[in-house]
This record gives sequence, C-alpha cells and structure tokens, in this order.
Amino acid sequence: MAKKLDDVPLVQGPTFSEHNFHHFSEMNLDRIYMDYNATTPPESEVIQAISEALQDAWGNPSSNYIAGAKAKAIINQSRENVARMVGGKAEDIVFTSGGTEANNLVLHTAVEHFRKHCRAAEQGAGHQNGCTGLPHIITSNVEHDSVKLVAQHLEKEGKADVTFVPVSKVTARVEVEDIIAAVRPNTCLISVMLANNETGVIMPLQEICQRIKSLNKQRERLRILLHTDAAQALGKIRVDVSDLGVDYLTIVGHKFYAPRIGALYVNGPGTKTPLYPMLFGGGQERNFRPGTENTPMIAGLGKAAELVTSNLSDYESHMQRIKLYLEERLQAVFAGRIRFNSHFLGSDILPNTCNVSILGPRLQGWRVLSNCRRLLASVGAACHSDSGNRPSHILLSCGVPSEVAANAMRLSVGRETSEADVDAVVEDLRETVQLLEEMN
Repeated sequence: MAKKLDDVPLVQGPTFSEHNFHHFSEMNLDRIYMDYNATTPPESEVIQAISEALQDAWGNPSSNYIAGAKAKAIINQSRENVARMVGGKAEDIVFTSGGTEANNLVLHTAVEHFRKHCRAAEQGAGHQNGCTGLPHIITSNVEHDSVKLVAQHLEKEGKADVTFVPVSKVTARVEVEDIIAAVRPNTCLISVMLANNETGVIMPLQEICQRIKSLNKQRERLRILLHTDAAQALGKIRVDVSDLGVDYLTIVGHKFYAPRIGALYVNGPGTKTPLYPMLFGGGQERNFRPGTENTPMIAGLGKAAELVTSNLSDYESHMQRIKLYLEERLQAVFAGRIRFNSHFLGSDILPNTCNVSILGPRLQGWRVLSNCRRLLASVGAACHSDSGNRPSHILLSCGVPSEVAANAMRLSVGRETSEADVDAVVEDLRETVQLLEEMN
C-alpha cells in the first residue's frame, strides 16, 4: 500500500523550488515508502490517543484538579504498557525525549557511578579493585551515533577510556568472545545494540549478558553494567529484558509507529541499578528526568506499546513474508547482479530489513534512489544523510567491499507493505537501472 508522507528523512533527489512544491506533493501520493527503519507513521489508534490527551488531559500531571489527574492516569497507564512490551515493571520505565537522550543518560551514569564508587573506596568505604585509571566502556564499532559519539566525547574529554569492538566480517555481529577479551578491571559498562539499523543483524545480547554476569560474580570489583539500544528491534521481534539480562534498554517510539518520544528501561532505577540525572528541575520522573511530562506524546507511546504487545506475532510474520517476497523478486529481475548485504553467515536478521546492492558502474545507491519515480528509501541511517556519497562505514565494517557498499540501498518494509508494493518497487528499480545504464 502506497504511503503519503510529509516528514521522512530520505535520500536527497533533485532540489525543488517553492513553485514546484505543490507538484511534488501530488507526485508523492503514489510513492511507496520502504524506509521504516528510519521512521514509521503513527498508527491511527496512536494519533487518537494523542488527540484525546491534548483535549482532555491538558492539565499539569503534578496538579490535583481533574485535567491534571487525567494526565497522571494516562502517564501511569502508558508506563504500564511500555513496561509490559519489554517484560519489565512499570517502576523500571523512565520517559525521555527519545533514544538519544536515553543513550546519553546511560553512558553518563556509568561514568558517574564509577567515580562515586572509587571515591568511596578511597575513603575506606569499600574495595578499590578496578579503580586504577579512567572508567572503561566497551561498545561495538557499528553502534548508532547516539552511543558512538557520546563514547568518543567522553574519551576526548579525558573522562573515560573506550574500546570499540569490531564486528565479525563473516557474521556482521559483535562476537561474545571479543567482548569478553576487551574487559578490563576498570570496565564499568558494556553497550551493544540489539539489532543494527542498516544490516538488520541481531546481536548476541543474551550470551554477552550471561558471560558478563558470571564475571561479575567471580570478581570483587565494581559491577559491569549492561545496556542495549533496542530501537530497531522493538515492534519487529520479541524483546524481553529478563531473557536478555540487561540493566538498561533504550526504547524509541518513532520506530514502532509511535510519536518521536522515548523511554529508558532501568532494572530498579536508583536501587538495583544506578541512574544519575543529567537534568535538574521539578522532580518529575522521580528526579531521574525532571521536566513537566509531555502527556500527549507519552499517551501515544503507551498506545503504540500496547499494540506491539497485542499484535507482535502478526507484525513479525507479515514483515518476514513481504521481505522474502521482495528478495525473491529482486533476485528474479536482477539475477547475478544483486548482492544482499543483509545476508551474513550464521546471523539472525530483522524480519523487515533488506540491505541490497545492484552491481554496476553509476549504480550507486544514492543515484539509483534519486532517480526512482516511486520508491522512497535510504542508503542507510537517516542521521548520516548529510555524509555525502561515501559508502556506509557500517557496511565496510561488516566486510562488504567498497564498490558493493557504494551501491547499497536499505529497503525496510512495514506493517502494511504489500506484495503489490513490492512488485511496483522492483519494476521501478528495473526501469531506473535501465535508464542510468543507457545514460552511461
């Protein structure tokens, strides 16, 4: 089913002046969206929940009058819904502005917790094992920028040491043994995404957490905290914090048909698991994230989480079926000229993600997508859309050859993507490739 879109980060095609804008909007009506890993359109029930909260629950949630009480009740229900989606408790959910804030909160907390622990140890309140040097953070070399750049900033400022563990060039995932090998006495945090946004590869989080928890039990030292950014996994595969064994899990609403708001799961915030605020204010969210709550967006997040909990198996099976059909059609039309960059030996892949290159000169991903009449997709992460026409560093890190990575397109399907959409997209790609080759 074709989608009408107004605000989606996409590969930049021709520049349109103001007098062309109306024509471009009309052209968009029959375009087909396959960039669901970048963002998703809010479900109708989500929009309704937001609208009702705007109308009926506009009061301050900290107030006692009816509009405030309604807002508080909506927030409490949304907290329950989000917790249920990830298998946690309501008191473990802290609402944030989005995934970027949640990820920043985790990394800054880990560094602050290390400092407080070592300061207490120096004053004789505990053992000093692991307190030599700076706090050490382990992450992968394919993380989202909201983890990668925070880690790099902490390192640059002399506040932390960071190890970026490279993913395997065979499986495209970070291997458990490589994580374990990177652990030092002063390691305070391991942060590995649950699923990669470009390749769709699902990381072995459960195994990593099991091994690290065993290490934590064996050594008299500061506990290594465990975090995963689950932005790309939620709404596509089952995510359960108890099964994974994480201390923190990042939740990003606009990846599962909710508004642009987020949350952070913390296993017993401030009790079992440390959480230090980066903001200070009126005491909301138990002082972990103060600021008057954004009730309508929280209502939308809660409704979207409820839909995921109720319908995940249907969503997952539909996306898997459509993705397989997309890959079959691409293979049939382009035969030996196609390379699937989301197929890696022994790795599980998200049910909706197809990273693909059509081989040939002048068939770079950005060029193909800029010339498509109907397909709306991207070459990779939307936050890297201003990085020029260079091949994705994620794909290069996964062992994809440079000339193949340059031609890559990330096609990510959604809940309503149909086989008819796939047929239209593949035909659009066929015509575009033929056009570009004739021009060449």
